[in-house]
Amino acid sequence: MKSEREVKNGVTEEEREVKRKRSDSPPPPLGFNNPLLPLANAYADDDEDAENEQKKKSQTRGVVKGEGNGNKAQEEEVDDDEDDNAFKGRRKQSRQVEVRRDCPYLDTVNRQVLDFDFERFCSVSLSNLNVYACLVCGKYFQGRSQKSHAYTHSLEADHHVYINLLTEKVYCLPDSYEINDPSLDDIRHVLNPRFSRAQVEELDKNRQWSRALDGSDYLPGMVGLNNIQKTEFVNVTIQSLMRVTPLRNFFLIPENYQHCKSPLVHRFGELTRKIWHARNFKGQVSPHEFLQAVMKASKKRFRIGQQSDPVEFMSWLLNTLHVDLRPSKDASSIIHQCFQGELEVVKEYQGNENKETSRMPFLMLGLDLPPPPLFKDVMEKNIIPQVALFDLLKKFDGETVTEVVRPKLARMRYRVTRSPPYLMFHMVRFKKNNFFKEKNPTLVNFPVKDMELRDYIPSLPTAPEGEKVCSKYNLIANIVHDGKPEDGYFRVFVQRKSQELWYEMQDLHVAETLSQMVELSEAYMQIYEQQEK
Repeated sequence: MKSEREVKNGVTEEEREVKRKRSDSPPPPLGFNNPLLPLANAYADDDEDAENEQKKKSQTRGVVKGEGNGNKAQEEEVDDDEDDNAFKGRRKQSRQVEVRRDCPYLDTVNRQVLDFDFERFCSVSLSNLNVYACLVCGKYFQGRSQKSHAYTHSLEADHHVYINLLTEKVYCLPDSYEINDPSLDDIRHVLNPRFSRAQVEELDKNRQWSRALDGSDYLPGMVGLNNIQKTEFVNVTIQSLMRVTPLRNFFLIPENYQHCKSPLVHRFGELTRKIWHARNFKGQVSPHEFLQAVMKASKKRFRIGQQSDPVEFMSWLLNTLHVDLRPSKDASSIIHQCFQGELEVVKEYQGNENKETSRMPFLMLGLDLPPPPLFKDVMEKNIIPQVALFDLLKKFDGETVTEVVRPKLARMRYRVTRSPPYLMFHMVRFKKNNFFKEKNPTLVNFPVKDMELRDYIPSLPTAPEGEKVCSKYNLIANIVHDGKPEDGYFRVFVQRKSQELWYEMQDLHVAETLSQMVELSEAYMQIYEQQEK
């Protein structure tokens, strides 16, 4: 008797068993040969086969070692070393890449879209390991194997030329051969600018303009910096430091700091080389990678999107670079060789006749501006006061008394005992109270050239007999602040030494200006260079 289920479906148990046997049997062979089958076998990964053989041998030897005595174990270890060497040799052979000079896709390279200023992360996986740049569209992709994002992009977008951002080797995908063509050297120079020591020495004598791909002209060393978001305080600081010749020359040659492992040092060196490179594709540079290193090193004290003080950033940057560059704790660095001077400080506490005398190093001298007038003049306008730099520097003559409240009420006397090759002044313009931040609009009258420091600070020590030390300084950078304390902006005046011309720089804006215009601005931070002996 058939069951109710068999009656309902119309299928018996015997028929169902026959169908099950047919489904388990392999499918019949095709009536034609598959033309893609040899290609599939040709893409077999030799490295994976070698790894499988190595795993099998290691497992079998592990059993032999457990059963044998000590002498056998030593023999097996020797065999393992030999097999490891043979295995490495096979892997090296499998990784050999064909090198060709005739690539049919070189005409697809588009130099207009190439920009190596941003972080080197894959645009798909956001990984910074083994990143390649597509020379057709300018995007970054990871890897070069068949399952990588660069390989996939080459098939989807029909873009075939890629450069490794670390090794600077150029490959053609998906064919996966290396391209050795001298026409790509200009891209390598933009990716990683290079300077010889002879070129570095001739930088201050160069008067030649360079031309970008878009036809615009620019001066190497006088290029604009992108303001990513409220980062003009970084831009004016970088532009000022680029005028310090020993510091610039040090960072233009990577061999000087190759022992350093700090990302901030290497990013600062890359930015310096890009600013002074004469073969850039565009007449501007983006400090994006440097800003990322600054955010990480400062623990987001200075970050993109938040306005900060150039004086605070300059102090933090110089001290951090010094700590990262010095080989030992008591060693010096290029930072201290350029900017470090020495002060003698005499303290007199109230009610105590004893004086405390100490010496301390400095990188920057703070100059106190006189308070602005509280009342308006006859014309109902605020009076803009002026003060000479001579009067501000009296603070460091060793006789002028400065009263200090914190940490204890005291009378201080400062005296400069050693002046550095590069002297930095900071005008204290901003003060914070319990309610708001106020700005002192006092103008400082200062010399642009031939500032005799001994006339300003008579207490400077004289040079030993037989030595000639020049105490004259020339202004090379002047950072100014315009506008209100909260909503204002910073710009910088810098000097081009080859022609002794002055340029006004604010982010991407670079324009030649007169030296008289430098003196009319509200100076906030200045860098003076000592004249040659």
